[in-house]
Amino acid sequence: MFAVCAVAAMCLMSVGHSAPMVCEQLVQPLDQPDPHHFEGKWALVAGSLNNVPAMEALRLRDSVTMYFTNSSNASSLSYTQVNRFGDLCQHRRYNISVQESSFSFDAQRFELTESFLHTSCPDCLVMRWNVKSTRRSSMYLYLLSRRREVEQREMEEFRHQLRCYRLPAPVVMDPTRELCPEQPESRPTAAAQTEETTVGQ
Repeated sequence: MFAVCAVAAMCLMSVGHSAPMVCEQLVQPLDQPDPHHFEGKWALVAGSLNNVPAMEALRLRDSVTMYFTNSSNASSLSYTQVNRFGDLCQHRRYNISVQESSFSFDAQRFELTESFLHTSCPDCLVMRWNVKSTRRSSMYLYLLSRRREVEQREMEEFRHQLRCYRLPAPVVMDPTRELCPEQPESRPTAAAQTEETTVGQ
């Protein structure tokens, strides 16, 4: 009986010590990721933010497409985010400075730095944004993929990352909604203009 209790206690200790290690791996930024891996088109699959207005703004979007373009300078990238609201698209473009494992956007109204986290999904990116303005600091976590939706185990891994950061349950995008093209075709809606102001709040 004593041996059984001892084995059970050891198992509980093992679980207790292993759980924090899982989070340590999931929240660890990739060490000097290759910018060429990011190049091209990515669809937002899910996202979570600790900024309530920005979280609600994300729910208003029918789809989000992100494009990374490498430049001749190895320390910079071009980034285009296209948000669809109904039949209209909102384009936001930034230049990104690459500094080891950190990426800094040239945003004017707020400070935005980005890092990429571990994921076992072969065609996914997990992007962590830290947004600072004069009013608040926020964290955003986005799951991107070359596909419109991912496997259940891949989504569960992302949800685990959110729990590690104590972020709310994600907004999961509808994979049947149309994506916008990279080049603008129409002016943004009033909803899109309102959403833009929430990012730096």
